[in-house]
Amino acid sequence: MSPGSEARLEIYSGARAIITGGLGLIGSAIARRLVALGADVLLVDSMIPEYGGNLANIADIYDRVAVNIADIRGGYGLRHLLKGRDFLFNLAAQTSHLDSMSSPEVDLAINCTAQLQLLEACREVNPGIAIVHAGTRQIYGRPEYLPVDERHRLRPVDVNGVNKMAGEAYHLLYSDVYGIRTRSLRLTNVYGPGMRIKDARQTFIGIWLRRLIEDEPFEVWGGEQHRDLLYVDDAADAFLYAAITPAAEGLALNVGGEAVSLAALAEALIAANDGGEYVIREFPAERKRIDVGDFLIDDSRFRSLSGWQPRVAIAEGLHRSLVYYRSRGANYF
Repeated sequence: MSPGSEARLEIYSGARAIITGGLGLIGSAIARRLVALGADVLLVDSMIPEYGGNLANIADIYDRVAVNIADIRGGYGLRHLLKGRDFLFNLAAQTSHLDSMSSPEVDLAINCTAQLQLLEACREVNPGIAIVHAGTRQIYGRPEYLPVDERHRLRPVDVNGVNKMAGEAYHLLYSDVYGIRTRSLRLTNVYGPGMRIKDARQTFIGIWLRRLIEDEPFEVWGGEQHRDLLYVDDAADAFLYAAITPAAEGLALNVGGEAVSLAALAEALIAANDGGEYVIREFPAERKRIDVGDFLIDDSRFRSLSGWQPRVAIAEGLHRSLVYYRSRGANYF
């Protein structure tokens, strides 16, 4: 990012921001960035054990943010929290694809119904708030061409993708019909310090890191599939840039990262750790049914509109993640 585009973030000095899902991976990274920029930050998180919220994620800024433990389902408790806020970074979500298949109604309630309730609360008490919704590339399903741009048809392969698609559609609808200043970022695989590593609910990289730190081999399913990975600090910046880009209002935009095969990623992780082992396995049947194969994203439209671009390469991001969890693993294992 150029010095000029970085200077645009000074608008957050003195701004009042609310982050739903604020104790999770991306939410806490956004909070840290906003605090450094001089913003007043309120974090809202349900702290449901199966999801990504963790107070350890804000240990370094705990005394500089406000925290409200609340579930966005129902929307009623959020009305007084939304009043007077300039920005809403909406990251409250259920992210596990397998959990969405085993508990589809829970996924529906969080990723779809609660999104509509949140938008209604904004329309009622703070219609001028700028909103950035955390979408996902998962809504595209199995790609028909690569890289996938925003013109690609939407055909999710699991319940999570369907509900995230609907939640995003509500955000765009409220822009079109009510003039609410919404936009949605269709994120690729985001990783880094603060992600859930006790299991694979949030991301496969998390469980790889844990196994490596515990001196155990980790499993790579398949290995030939390609993904693009985005370091969490770069993802946080994408949200900040999206919120202050008027041309992004009412749009759903891809946000990608660095492309790599899973086998090459495993090798990079071993190199960052100066050792370790992994084994290649066949996909478990329940995961094979919802795997999308190769997936690489075209985010040129978002970069052009916002001036954002990622800065942390995979090797550096993996190194930072290993250092973080080796010193703080007890708060995450």
